[in-house]
Amino acid sequence: MPATSDAPLTVGFDLDMTLLDTRPGIRATYLALSAETGTAIDADLVVTRLGPPLLDELRNWFPEERLEAVVHRYRTLYRDHAFAPTVPLPGAHAALDAVRAHGGRVAVITGKYEPNARLHLEHAGLRADAVAGDLWAETKGDALREHGATVYVGDHLGDIRGARRAGAVAVAVATGPYGAGELRAAGADVVLADLTAFPAWLAGHLAASG
Repeated sequence: MPATSDAPLTVGFDLDMTLLDTRPGIRATYLALSAETGTAIDADLVVTRLGPPLLDELRNWFPEERLEAVVHRYRTLYRDHAFAPTVPLPGAHAALDAVRAHGGRVAVITGKYEPNARLHLEHAGLRADAVAGDLWAETKGDALREHGATVYVGDHLGDIRGARRAGAVAVAVATGPYGAGELRAAGADVVLADLTAFPAWLAGHLAASG
């Protein structure tokens, strides 16, 4: 497990399927995009594989020459369709409160377009001290290091890679596309069923490292 530091506590959190169940809103956005562009998109399939960059997913449905325009349109449609049906995952509010109860800071490090990530957090009533978007795997690690995060909580194998890059403790929650066994096999230091277990884990982790 990565070593802890004496710096003030900063915990990083992924957004989609870690703090928020964004599947209904993403599904609604893809359906709207499909209807507007006349391009068939299997929105039910899309929401089973959230995590990698938006461009990676859109390449499955659109030719390269249309991608720039489609990305812009998706992000615009997202604001009309995605926020209302999105809800915090169990334990999300308590997890952020736990970090602050220990005098820590919360950094949301996500692959989502940063302005939309900020709006999501505002809509859900989740407060972050820092937000960094448009990041994936190792680039998440660079942002975690920049913000001094010693713990990163995520649901995807790419989140584990990001934590490793930053030298942070990789805490995985099995609320996304991977089960506990897959997350452990990918190198997670800790695997939790969901964020409801995070406050107790954090308290124990800080006691052991203090």
